[in-house]
Amino acid sequence: MVMNAMRGSLGALAIAALLAGCASGVKLNETPVETRTPGADANAGAGAGAGAGAGAAPQSQVTTVSVDPNAAAAGAQRIVYFDFDSFVVKDEYRPVVEGQARRLNGDRARRVSVEGHTDERGGREYNLALGQKRAEAVVRSMSLLGVAANQMEPVSFGEERPAVQGSDEGAWARNRRVEIKDR
Repeated sequence: MVMNAMRGSLGALAIAALLAGCASGVKLNETPVETRTPGADANAGAGAGAGAGAGAAPQSQVTTVSVDPNAAAAGAQRIVYFDFDSFVVKDEYRPVVEGQARRLNGDRARRVSVEGHTDERGGREYNLALGQKRAEAVVRSMSLLGVAANQMEPVSFGEERPAVQGSDEGAWARNRRVEIKDR
């Protein structure tokens, strides 16, 4: 009975931490844009037209960005790693979750499988449950970012599909993961 109360409290804390971590006062359409052109700082205080030839049109400092979700998917990260015995999405993997959410929001017909994995430690049933909690944590994070529930399917493989073989911390760390795969 005490264990159930502790699990409920830990679950509530994990959800509260996830929600607090997703909150941001910065709106995406109000984020300042910086110039990334090499040497642009050299003439910053020299006045308009400094450095430009006589009669030359000002050069744009805008960089073209591809908004094709399929093009972005080729280089997009799709793996979120977890700490031992944890299903909390760490801050360092928020960009992975946010990138996948943008991709799914950009193409509402796209569907993904969110696969939870564990290392070899622990019993089979425990690892299947932990893998499912990890997959569901990533799904909840993407849901908070606007991804429709019917676009994601959380599934657990527990310890059955290791990314790497081995029984050391390096191998275990690579196996504690969620993989986001297109269906």
